[in-house]
Amino acid sequence: MNFKEIEKYTKEMERLGLRRLTFTDDKGNEVTLERDGAPAYHPAPAAAPATQAAPAQEGTFIKSPMVGTFYTSPAPSDPAFVQVGDVVNEETVVCIVEAMKVMNEVKAGTSGTIKRILLDNMQAVEFGTKLFEIG
Repeated sequence: MNFKEIEKYTKEMERLGLRRLTFTDDKGNEVTLERDGAPAYHPAPAAAPATQAAPAQEGTFIKSPMVGTFYTSPAPSDPAFVQVGDVVNEETVVCIVEAMKVMNEVKAGTSGTIKRILLDNMQAVEFGTKLFEIG
């Protein structure tokens, strides 16, 4: 493995907010890359305490189906898929989670009204991260 390959993997780790990545290279060597514990993304100052120190919450939530980057709209100049107060059903697309340069539409999976959007646009998410609260 050369430096450019390591650099590529570390940049991807940073982009996705990963702290550790283990894989086997083409020669059969197991390689582990590990970063310090600081998150790679830099959410707005008001967003960090709300998403990281939130107490256990009761209610219905739409959760991230994968690790990636959360997007509220299909393109930066487009309106958000949903806003607080919007009524959604199981098939309503509520956001996109980008994983490895693939844009994955996330559907509500339940019916209700969007009560809260829990993350900022372009924030890194993990599997199971709460994205929206539904009422």
